[in-house]
Amino acid sequence: MTNSVSSDTASSETIAALSLGQPQPLGATREEGGTNFAVYAPEAERIELCLLTGDGERCVDLPERTGNVWHGFLPDDHPYSSGVGQGYGYRVHGPHDPDNGVYAQPEVRLLDPYARALLGPDEPVLNDDGVVASLQAPWGIVLDNAEEVALEDKPQVPWNHTVIYETHVRGITMTHPDVPEELRGTYAGLASEPVVSYLKDLGITAVELLPVHAHADNPFLRNKDLHNYWGYSTLSYFAPESRYSAAARAGRPQDTEQEFRDMVQTLHDAGLEVILDVVYNHTAEGGKGGPLLSWRGLANSTYYWLSQENMGEYFDFTGTGNSLRMTHRRTVQMVLDSMRHWAALGVDGFRFDLASTLARGEQGFDRNSNFLAGVQADPVLSRLKLIAEPWDVGLGGYQVGNFPPPWAEWNDRYRDTVRGFWKGDEGLVAEMGTRLTGSSDIYGAAHRHPQAGINFVTAHDGFTLRDVVSYNDKHNEANGEENRDGHGNNLSWNMGAEGDTDDAEVLQARHKQQRNLLTTLLISQGVPMILGGDEFGRTKGGNNNTYAQDNAINWYDWDNMDGDLLAFTRRLIGLRQQHPSFRRERFFTGRREEGEEIPHILWLRFDGAELNDEDWQNPQTKSIGLFLYGGESEEEGEKRDHLLVLLNASHVNLPFTLPSFQDKGLGVTCNAWKLLLDTANDQAQEEITADQDTQLTARSIKIFSCAAE
Repeated sequence: MTNSVSSDTASSETIAALSLGQPQPLGATREEGGTNFAVYAPEAERIELCLLTGDGERCVDLPERTGNVWHGFLPDDHPYSSGVGQGYGYRVHGPHDPDNGVYAQPEVRLLDPYARALLGPDEPVLNDDGVVASLQAPWGIVLDNAEEVALEDKPQVPWNHTVIYETHVRGITMTHPDVPEELRGTYAGLASEPVVSYLKDLGITAVELLPVHAHADNPFLRNKDLHNYWGYSTLSYFAPESRYSAAARAGRPQDTEQEFRDMVQTLHDAGLEVILDVVYNHTAEGGKGGPLLSWRGLANSTYYWLSQENMGEYFDFTGTGNSLRMTHRRTVQMVLDSMRHWAALGVDGFRFDLASTLARGEQGFDRNSNFLAGVQADPVLSRLKLIAEPWDVGLGGYQVGNFPPPWAEWNDRYRDTVRGFWKGDEGLVAEMGTRLTGSSDIYGAAHRHPQAGINFVTAHDGFTLRDVVSYNDKHNEANGEENRDGHGNNLSWNMGAEGDTDDAEVLQARHKQQRNLLTTLLISQGVPMILGGDEFGRTKGGNNNTYAQDNAINWYDWDNMDGDLLAFTRRLIGLRQQHPSFRRERFFTGRREEGEEIPHILWLRFDGAELNDEDWQNPQTKSIGLFLYGGESEEEGEKRDHLLVLLNASHVNLPFTLPSFQDKGLGVTCNAWKLLLDTANDQAQEEITADQDTQLTARSIKIFSCAAE
């Protein structure tokens, strides 16, 4: 049997045909003696497998169709085969009717949605004026089958011990003086000893990486000589970004996956988990008129939400031009297959960008959607750390608190409340109390726990911690949009001067305010997430939308670290881990629990009395004391210290009475309180007799302990 090479792409020589192969698994799968290729394309009439050879591109037909999957087996002795490392793509023949959502266009080579490594991408398409008009797809690369990393071989840090560190492969390594230059900006650089030791010494337990799925720079950015630094423009859900690979730089793109895998293993060896920020809500193909790269040319109406009234138009719940259609079983299969693939490489969890899109059904957000049900039913995926960004930009997209167990969620209400409270906004003390204790108003239903909430005060999208206390307004001029982009309401306060200043009083106030925000984050119930670099005062110069800044704006400035703040943060993380009262697995009830004579939590005024309803409702209340009962540890079965957290967001110093509880009839006595931390003075040491006052500096926090009797 023979098969002709495509007349569109190569010569008319006659070559051996492929054998039939198998429809599963999708993608390019190595088998004994060759490679099986399978691709889903329901509207195709013919599909060519295009192979990159020493003589250029050569194409052969996939010989068989099973259902809507086209497939064929390429033996290693085929004249066009080069086995592992083979570059490949597809050309689709069939109807081309964009107004009805069909995009078969054989003159465009498409990327396999299941490709595990990429070669390229090729240069963009330019118009007659030399302006980037569109993008071309890279080649996929055939890889050997990967050995799976078993769940029991991963760190499996409990949620209540987890401290997440959000960072970027390039950002954390590009300027690190101790990372070899050839490894900077790469997975190998992140896995280098100086970086791993830094993360381990900091005390965090999980690294959450901004998108590492292969992504594209859209024409809008290329024409401004900018790059998609954040990576929220996915080109492949199975391939690591090759621009972050030292191997790819050295001319070995086929080794990118192994370099990523080695990075994960190195972090695991240090006891650190790896969480990936994933973008399963949209792709780099954009909306109508966008580039034809992969999914659109193979199965447009399967992968994307299209208007039923006009199949040429896309529903856009993401603000990017398209939205993945997670009501179709093949789209859900692709995403679940992708997640399993990364889990097999050792990944410990995922943070899902615009996760509401993934749970959309025909009637909007659906807690019982195909995707959520599929994850929950999967014996591997359901045991990973699953974190939703619980919103998108579509109608009904804001779904904070509505994802089912075992999901956790980014809690933006925590961020806004904490920033507003320390900025001095009035009327926030009651909500502040709720946020400090795990946001039970959001997560207390459906038998969820405090760990359902991912607490954060800063993230990649917005100001850094230092910028929150240094800028009233955004300064995004470098993005080339005349400062129109980015959020205008940042709940920030510059403490008296906009941006850089040499005013000692302003600088001192900023130093203290950064400590207040970090301390609040790390003593709150729930799971804390630190934005990488906040621990040493990283600034982005007031730019709160640095998605396209692959430069010093986003790269860590290791030469100008605030060493005192770094030491404070390490101490603070250690304090959280040492005291289980800061990371309870259940919500406080405010009631005495069985066998105990005291509630696990009490709220105090600065005079030592308990807060009453009038205090909670008073918009001028800006100081609170939080007593956390020690007693029996949930973990070790040993006594743990009672803790007292004093917060003063007012502009005046306050004398705060440290309680003894002797006259409260609570069954506990504190004779003396020992200072553990003071955000106004890193060196402060105090041991105060109960019922005496401590001076609580304006806009500061003190934490005391008392041995449990």
